[in-house]
Amino acid sequence: MRAFHGQFSDNQPIRRNLAEKQKQLRDLRETLASMKSHTSPALRDSVRKRIGELEAELRTAKPVAAAAPAAPKPEGSPRRAR
Repeated sequence: MRAFHGQFSDNQPIRRNLAEKQKQLRDLRETLASMKSHTSPALRDSVRKRIGELEAELRTAKPVAAAAPAAPKPEGSPRRAR
C-alpha cells in the first residue's frame, strides 16, 4: 500500500518541542549507560552521535527561548485597603 503525500509514514523527521528533546536526551543517556559490554560498537556510536546532535540542538534552542519576551502581567485595578 502506497502512502499519499503528507501521510505520517512519509520519510520526514518527527518534530519535537524543547521538552520532548530534553526527555529524549535523558533517555538516550540512560540507554548508553545501561548498555552491556558486548553491545556492538556501531550501536554505541549511533547513540553517541544522536546524543551529540540533541545537545547541539538544545544549545541553540535555549538562547532563543530565553530571548523571547516574557508574557506581560495583567494589569487590573489595585485592591483597596480596608
